[in-house]
Amino acid sequence: MGLQQRLAEYFEFEELGTDLGTEVVAGVSTFLTMSYIVFVNPSILVGIEGEKPGIIVDGVSYAQTLQMVAVVTLIAAAVATLIMALYAKRPFGQAPGLGLNAFFAFTVVGALGIPWETALAAVVVEGLLFIALTAVGAREYVINVFPTPVKLAVGTGIGLFLAIIGLEAMGVVVDDPATLVTLGSVASDPVAIVSILGLFLTFGLYARGVTGSVVIGILFTTVLGFLAARFGLGPADALVGNLTAQATYDITPLAGSFIGGLSNVEPFAFALIVFTFFFVDFFDTAGTLVGVSQVAGFLDEEGDLPDIDKPLMADAVGTTVGGMLGTSTVTTYIESAVGVEEGGRSGMTALVVALLFLAALAVVPLAAAIPLYASHIALVVIGVVMLRNVVEVAWDDLTAAIPAGMTVLVMPFTYSIAYGIAAGIVTYPLVKLAAGRADETRPGHWVLAGAFVVYFVVRTSGVLSAAV
Repeated sequence: MGLQQRLAEYFEFEELGTDLGTEVVAGVSTFLTMSYIVFVNPSILVGIEGEKPGIIVDGVSYAQTLQMVAVVTLIAAAVATLIMALYAKRPFGQAPGLGLNAFFAFTVVGALGIPWETALAAVVVEGLLFIALTAVGAREYVINVFPTPVKLAVGTGIGLFLAIIGLEAMGVVVDDPATLVTLGSVASDPVAIVSILGLFLTFGLYARGVTGSVVIGILFTTVLGFLAARFGLGPADALVGNLTAQATYDITPLAGSFIGGLSNVEPFAFALIVFTFFFVDFFDTAGTLVGVSQVAGFLDEEGDLPDIDKPLMADAVGTTVGGMLGTSTVTTYIESAVGVEEGGRSGMTALVVALLFLAALAVVPLAAAIPLYASHIALVVIGVVMLRNVVEVAWDDLTAAIPAGMTVLVMPFTYSIAYGIAAGIVTYPLVKLAAGRADETRPGHWVLAGAFVVYFVVRTSGVLSAAV
């Protein structure tokens, strides 16, 4: 029996109405569409002393840390997607998710001042919790604990959060003492000018359905910035990334660092971080799986994905491995729909994606060569795309609109995914009670709301900051 026949039999090509050629094309398409994360994840997670919160390794340069995180990103993505291919046998690509990496850097490490090692420990704990709940089949129970309007609004809130981070890095949005934020010098700042040109090119390519449009936009912006500096149109230190960094594949300063992060943990703050990682990871993954499966025709008559626990397990294991190595939470990518639309129906599509992630280790030095503003174009593009999630909210029902609205608004305005989720969860049972519809709430809703009220009191009173 030849290799092609073995693959066809293992991945059930005949039953799924597909073939090896179709699956390979689908896998390549999915990879090209989501490969921007190789550059973007390091640019978000890695900190700059005195300028940007995130992972800062003592004795290791910024460029080297970027490359280490790029290596870890690729390994985590490959491991998770390989499990998706061989165990779940679904055509879904996985990698560290946008949103949770921003939560990791800007909220946990930045706002809360928690060491990045402890943040990685929270990722590992969340992954282990995810594995345990998936193994015992507790998915339905977990879903019922969280208010539906909050679940539907989280994606949009994260989209706005990502967009403001991206626009700030691009120089389009700047701080202002009178209005908090305002428009940057978009007609005179070379970084802003180059960023805007790259952003609109990326939007145009994305709108035309060009595969890999985000990656093309990032690379175009990088080259444009280099040319602008070359011809004296702006300072090279602002427009050009590190072009001389040596390739770094040694990840030992990151791998296993979560173990040290488990010491001196403040329980309440740590529990909140784990909760937020778990909440966003679980529902983002579940929502993506259902959405892409609908395109592929995988859903049953009740609109559920059969054996959903298997792809959820791939996500959970990928998150755990990623946290142990040194990256934030792994999740299933909505870009997997591109491969599905190309005809991908089996785990062979995911296998191709996983192998391409491993092959991409050859381009790790590019992680340092991509300037911050160019990589953050992806945040704005994906952030805009994520706004569409909000249409699922029942806006004509105020008991749904109010908690959903609070979730969406509080995230970008407080620079925290956790606060947005908490605001929605606290609001939900209160407006239900006020509307005389308390019977529509569950005990879990009130328990979560009470816990977050306590958290807000502790957090804003300064007690938590003193503890951590």
